[in-house]
Amino acid sequence: MTSIRSLVVFPKLTVHQITVEPKRVKAVYTVGKEDGSHVSNELIYSYDQVYFDRKNAEDVNLASMMLAQVALNYGLFFETIQFDGLFDEIDKSFLRDMMENTSREIVVNKFFHKNEFLKPPFDSLKVEKLKQYTAAKIEFINTEYAHLKVEGKINETDKNKYAILSSGGKDSLLTYGIIKEIGEAHPVFINESGRHWFTAINSHKYYKEIEPNTAKPWCNSDRIFNWMVKQMPFIKENFQNIRADIYPIRLWTVAVFLFGTLPIVRKRNIGNVLIGNEYDTTVKGNHEGISHYNSLYDQSKYFDNALTRYYKRKGWDLYQYSILRSTSELLILKILVKRYPELQTHQVSCHAAHEENGRMMPCGNCEKCRRIVGMLKALDEDPKRCGYTEEQIEKGLKALSARSIKQIGSDASHLYYLLMEKGLIDKTDHTLKLAKEHPEIVKLRFDNERSMMRDLPMHVRKPLFGILAKYSDGSVKLRDRKWHTFTLQNEDYETPYFLTK
Repeated sequence: MTSIRSLVVFPKLTVHQITVEPKRVKAVYTVGKEDGSHVSNELIYSYDQVYFDRKNAEDVNLASMMLAQVALNYGLFFETIQFDGLFDEIDKSFLRDMMENTSREIVVNKFFHKNEFLKPPFDSLKVEKLKQYTAAKIEFINTEYAHLKVEGKINETDKNKYAILSSGGKDSLLTYGIIKEIGEAHPVFINESGRHWFTAINSHKYYKEIEPNTAKPWCNSDRIFNWMVKQMPFIKENFQNIRADIYPIRLWTVAVFLFGTLPIVRKRNIGNVLIGNEYDTTVKGNHEGISHYNSLYDQSKYFDNALTRYYKRKGWDLYQYSILRSTSELLILKILVKRYPELQTHQVSCHAAHEENGRMMPCGNCEKCRRIVGMLKALDEDPKRCGYTEEQIEKGLKALSARSIKQIGSDASHLYYLLMEKGLIDKTDHTLKLAKEHPEIVKLRFDNERSMMRDLPMHVRKPLFGILAKYSDGSVKLRDRKWHTFTLQNEDYETPYFLTK
């Protein structure tokens, strides 16, 4: 069988020629090949206001970190990865750690598991438990900004200000709705160069009308990701024509967008960075003795906590977290559609969305679409509100009767239970096997792994759960593998934050 180290197919990746302009930062990604040739492309972030000063060490340092994130996906494939920019020891440690974590995630979830993008024999790698999965030697140099030094200045931030990594998905829409009630919301949309931007267009147009704090940086990371895939000899040449719910290789994606929000966060003196992720995105797995995060590390609480630690080590007074960790996907949609129906009309939870009369519409065919249709119908709500046609709704419910959805077992079982109870799906071998009542799905769930009060800063807890409790069927704690009902008390809100000063 083929070894993991057979994936080392290039001598060197260089992230260099970092350019810092008042409204734009960019870097060249150069891939050195075995035959001595080189190919290059340019990663760019641009903004509509001034956020950078190339004479300011902190600005150049942040730009260097932003432009390095895409490269963290490629530690398995290069002999050397060289970062040319302004980095301190905290940055270097973070980049090394996150590249190693990503290398392990990619080898387990993209190579040891089924991946229709792979050519033989790379689709049948030998499972090897290694001390280190990153093959690349990581180098840091500084050819352009050696005259600058990062001082690590500590600046107090406003804890009433919340930056929200925004899209047209239900999680970010609900996060915005809640924060708008309890603090000062700053929705930040990273406008990708690819089709992923389609999901955000409806909500961004709406926010531009109602929310003066809305920001929309532009980034061409999608082009760089696709360009890199084209260089990989183990990926099928027709990868862009293969329909799948996964990317061919990359798993370090959220951080590419997250770091693009940080110039705005720091300029506006914002104290909180929110990413909308629910209960089931914090998952630990094990593949033949290799621990991993089921491709979801950058959506997990571990990611949020790692970034918060990084900010604190840098001297930034900044918290990163999700306010939705205790909620299921179904409960998120319930709160969104019941409390903020005007926001839910702009939901686009479909990566194959298309334009009709200036508005983005869901495809109605993909797994995400049938899941959203099913949940809205289970909640006695009308999927037509966010763009589904009667035909798509009927088709989605029919597909649910025959095909599975991407939810953890209990969440999927409860959804099928509700749909069957309401007579919305047929009783088939598939649905009868799945359907089972799990009342905890519509309750606020707390356990010692995925959802802990100590992962939330104290200032957000009471106002947040005051809203969530109105739409949930109580609160439960996981103990001895069973859910036990309890009532949130003042002492729960006073549990020490995971990172105390």
